[in-house]
This record gives sequence, structure tokens and C-alpha cells, in this order.
Amino acid sequence: MTTTPVRLLIHGATGRMGQALLRLCRERDSGCEVVAAVARRVDARVIDGVPQFAAAELAGVPAFDVAIDFSLPEGFDGILSLCVARGAALVSGTTGLSNAQKAQLDAASATIPLAWASNFSLGVAVLHELVARAATLLPGWDCDIVEAHHTRKLDAPSGTALTLGAASQAGGAQPHYASIRAGDIVGEHLVQFAAAGERIELVHRASNRDIFARGALHVATRLRGRTPGSYRVAELL
Repeated sequence: MTTTPVRLLIHGATGRMGQALLRLCRERDSGCEVVAAVARRVDARVIDGVPQFAAAELAGVPAFDVAIDFSLPEGFDGILSLCVARGAALVSGTTGLSNAQKAQLDAASATIPLAWASNFSLGVAVLHELVARAATLLPGWDCDIVEAHHTRKLDAPSGTALTLGAASQAGGAQPHYASIRAGDIVGEHLVQFAAAGERIELVHRASNRDIFARGALHVATRLRGRTPGSYRVAELL
């Protein structure tokens, strides 16, 4: 049986994640067809067969099933509004959203299916579930989260570390954070639960940034056709 490819709009197409998404869609059978790539500015109308649109031209993009957004907070409102207007799903990894933008995201989930995550690695999605479970089962244990990234990463703790911390808090833990910035580390996260005489360590190490793009594509293919709502990556595994 032939499955119709998911029609994708890539928002933030010139960024690191946008470029990885475009490359992976070209290189392998992703189950996706990129129908538009949107960036702040465009230098050509078509690149590798993909129509290019400037952010100011967002309203003129062709029909799409899912938008994948890895942009900046100032570009987020436009793509969210477009998805709501078109009835299309949204996958977003844009961080630094304001409280007002987060509220808009929550409101949009009543109209369209969407998934926002600080990290689209499928392994991190599983780690998130394990941390929440461990915190629930280990009341009173110390919880420490250590994250390591490359020297160019400015925010600390990382968005992923904070998300893992929120998972531990939901289980009753009180997390403490430590950040390392060194070399070209892609991303490492250690969540440690410790008590007198014993400790548990849950670790995820990323060695290739493509895992985040692959995860976003995985989520996009499973979000098409879903009922409106806000979905976690783990729910779409």
C-alpha cells in the first residue's frame, strides 16, 4: 500500500536545524515532501526543487499538512497563526518563547494538533519519562542534573535540562543544575538521584545533531491527521 507523503513546510529553513531537515528529506525516504522552505530572506526562488519564501511572504505558501518550525521567537507568531488559519499541524522546537506566546500555543491546541519540545531526540523523550517515573518512586532523594554542550551555546541550563527538571518536579523532586560548556560537545544530559549509600544515573549523549531533525520528522509524520491537542514526543513514538 502506498502512503501519501506528508506535505511539509520548513520554517527557519536557513538555520542549522532547517538545513538538516531539508537534507534528510532529500537523502532518505522520510515519508515527507517539502512543499515550501521559509526563511527571513531568500536569495533564490527554488533550491533543490523546493520553493523558497521570505517570512514576509508566509501567507502565500502552498497547501501543507505540517509545519516544522525551528526559528526565533520573533518569527513564531506568524507560523502559529498560519497553521491555525490553514488547519495544519505544527511541530516546533523554537525556544525562548514569552509567556504570551506559550499561552497562544496552548490556545491553538484546541484547534490544531501540535507538538512543542525543547529537544526532539527520541532518546531524550524516553529519558524524560524515566526521570518522571524515578522521581515518583524515590521521594526524598537528591536530584541533580548535569548538562554539557559546545562552547557556542549561551543559555545555561539548557532547555532540555530544564524540561528534565520539570519532569522530576512533577514527581516530587527538587532538581539542582550544573552546566558545562566545552569543545564541540553536541549535547549530554545526566540526571542523578542519590540517597545514603546509593545513586541512580540516567544519561543521554548525542553524538550527531541529525538526531534532532530525525526526531522532528518522526513526530511530523505521526501528527498528520491527529485530533487537535498538544502532544508530547513520547506520545508519538
